[in-house]
Amino acid sequence: MSAREWLDKDFYAELGVSSDASSDEIKKAYRKLARENHPDANPGNSRAENKFKAVSEAYGVLSDPEKRKQYDEARRLFGAGFGSGQGGPGFGGFGSGTGGFDLGDLFGGAQAGGGGLGDLFGGLFGNRRGGGATTANRPRRGADVETEVTIDFTESVRGATVPLRLSSPATCTNCHGSGARPGTRPRTCSTCAGAGLVTRNQGAFAFSEPCPDCRGRGQLIDDPCPECRGEGVSTRTRTLTVRIPQGVSDGQRIRLAAQGEPGKHGAAAGDLYVVVHVKPHRVFGRSGDDLTITVPVTFPELTLGTTLTVPTLDGKVSLKVQPGTSSGRTLRVRGKGVQNKTGGSGDLLVTLQVAVPSKLDGKAAEALRAYAEATADHDPRGDLDELLGR
Repeated sequence: MSAREWLDKDFYAELGVSSDASSDEIKKAYRKLARENHPDANPGNSRAENKFKAVSEAYGVLSDPEKRKQYDEARRLFGAGFGSGQGGPGFGGFGSGTGGFDLGDLFGGAQAGGGGLGDLFGGLFGNRRGGGATTANRPRRGADVETEVTIDFTESVRGATVPLRLSSPATCTNCHGSGARPGTRPRTCSTCAGAGLVTRNQGAFAFSEPCPDCRGRGQLIDDPCPECRGEGVSTRTRTLTVRIPQGVSDGQRIRLAAQGEPGKHGAAAGDLYVVVHVKPHRVFGRSGDDLTITVPVTFPELTLGTTLTVPTLDGKVSLKVQPGTSSGRTLRVRGKGVQNKTGGSGDLLVTLQVAVPSKLDGKAAEALRAYAEATADHDPRGDLDELLGR
């Protein structure tokens, strides 16, 4: 992408966030827009597909702290007036006098011998370096891609292999990333000699700007690939098999190396990050590596003691309850939790909760009244007044 194209785009506006938005706000906005405009959710809708590409491009820049810093600095310095050739607002503060001033020096132009703001803008857009080299064709790593998957609670504990259908930018399979129709090749732009920049004299000033013929790319494609229209990248739907490790937690990100957007000019592809969402279980909960469960018990079971049969994810276990155990007490069953990365396992935490019947028949009610009379001398709330000094 040329400098003019880059600076003319407002990535913050694409995502609907302010320029001082936090990384979390940017991520939240991207996820919402990507979900709404995803090609899978809008088949045949070219407008949604273009919006999906635009928000993906914006997120690729704003989610990377270094790229975002460079982008903000470039817009602060030059704004929308970059490359106007008329001393527009982007250059309003530069130059007076007769000594001549080459803005190509700012970008490490041919006369600058390297350095300058070309180093600041780096991967944002191509520039001309000392010795005639250019960053227009410099290898650039592909952007990282993020997607989501939802699994069952049991799968999160035991691990699972799930298919993931992903629509994202990928190297065009028709032209293999060259952008040219198969059987043809891009040619070096004769206007800029492949540098991507041209210098134009205007009075006492010499302006360096993206080459108007190749748009700063340094190459021309006479016969573009019909599939990607010369971009070398197209939106492709692919199915990946993702291994979800056992013990994954809700919201955890799994990294798949080199499965993101393809790199440019031979550089490595970005990574794919899969955000895992876990459906809640009807019976079990989770606390770290421990599984949790609440088991209803009767008052006599707690008072007299008993042996309970408690369910686990793998079957059932017997749990001994000592006489006089209080309601709300949590007992631990070793090794029946979630297996962790070190090979160990968490525990099953069983919370005992008295089940109070909503209605008693005559015989049960009579027995309960007899119990109340027999224990009338014991007031369970008697210690409260003493503790309060009353």
